[in-house]
Amino acid sequence: MELAAKLDEHGKMAWIAVMVLSFIVFWPIGLAILAYMLWSGRMGCGRHGGRGRWHFEGTRRERHERRDRWFGGRNGGSSGNVAFDEYREETLKRLEDEQQEFKDFLHRLRHAKDKAEFDQFMDERRRRPPEPPATDEPTLQPQG
Repeated sequence: MELAAKLDEHGKMAWIAVMVLSFIVFWPIGLAILAYMLWSGRMGCGRHGGRGRWHFEGTRRERHERRDRWFGGRNGGSSGNVAFDEYREETLKRLEDEQQEFKDFLHRLRHAKDKAEFDQFMDERRRRPPEPPATDEPTLQPQG
């Protein structure tokens, strides 16, 4: 599996290139490589729940920062305009705060709905006539 380790060093695109070349040379080998990529999770699907080896987990902000570093070059995603960068950061912070407020609102809404349903259940239960108590002694019927 030294070949697999070397391809892993170069990432997903190396695996895809090898698979395409193997389809061109001899299609069963390409099919075998495709099956291996799916089975091992290198394509980001299958038994790994959509998360492959190169999937980055983290908060939304961390993912955006990583994307900005990757596509933004050495300056960490800066546009070069300080005023715009400050505006963007403030807007992103405001949106994250609004998202958290909305999640909190939904949580309170669900809690209120659950409480109302429970209170309704308890009111219905109180309005039911009491059931006669069950006795452990058998009732004797007069014989006649």
